[in-house]
Amino acid sequence: MIVNPHAKINIGLSITEKRSDGFHNIETVFYPVALCDTLNIELSADNASPKLNFVCEGIKLSGAAPNDNLCCKAYHLLDADFNLPPVNIRLHKAIPVGAGLGGGSSDAAYSLMALNELCNLQISNDKLEKYANKLGSDCAFFLQKEASFGTGKGNILKPLSLSLEQYHIIIVKPPVFVSTADAYSSVIPRKRTSFLPELLKAPISDWHKTIFNDFEETVFKKFPETERIKERLYDEGAIYASLSGSGASVYGIFKDNPEYIAKLFPECFVYQ
Repeated sequence: MIVNPHAKINIGLSITEKRSDGFHNIETVFYPVALCDTLNIELSADNASPKLNFVCEGIKLSGAAPNDNLCCKAYHLLDADFNLPPVNIRLHKAIPVGAGLGGGSSDAAYSLMALNELCNLQISNDKLEKYANKLGSDCAFFLQKEASFGTGKGNILKPLSLSLEQYHIIIVKPPVFVSTADAYSSVIPRKRTSFLPELLKAPISDWHKTIFNDFEETVFKKFPETERIKERLYDEGAIYASLSGSGASVYGIFKDNPEYIAKLFPECFVYQ
């Protein structure tokens, strides 16, 4: 079975408070984009050992051992409850890591959905969401596949009727890695008096006046190239530009596709 886990961008991101469990409450809008990984999950021989064989190609994963990948964690989570058959998982990474695009969370969510179908587990959507929340705060969003207003840790979701299909979303990621944990530790939480879904009803050309990502202040200081990318996207005609998640990706929303844009960022990953 082949599926295509998609990336996301954050339109606005407020860190409202630190929780007693060490996590943070946030308010953000998750928006799906067509940048995708490719995930191939196949049943292997009944007596296969080990039960899970995982291979990753494409963009290199950093840090954790291969079996600590979220695809593997999704398999082991379901295996504990359903004694899954042996499988082979092949992941081709096209979504950059440390980018604020949710690639790992999307891989995990799509692994849950694919295993549910492939192994005929008949897990309800509500139950799948509970499994997803065990894997990551934003994993549940990737089960929805639609724009959503996220609160709590990002795991409390409300679908939004927001479409950017008539626009072009350009994503630029410089060759730096932003640690999500470090990014959170540098931000002072503060509550907003405005309601993000209401702010999104304004014309996109007005979003820059009212819709902000709280990570930008600290990430821009530590990685000034991210701020320069945002400024350049505006210079090239972006209607709205922002850091996505905790970075390091910056996206711009354009009326027309600036086909030359990749040439402006020769050392960066560019999706358009």
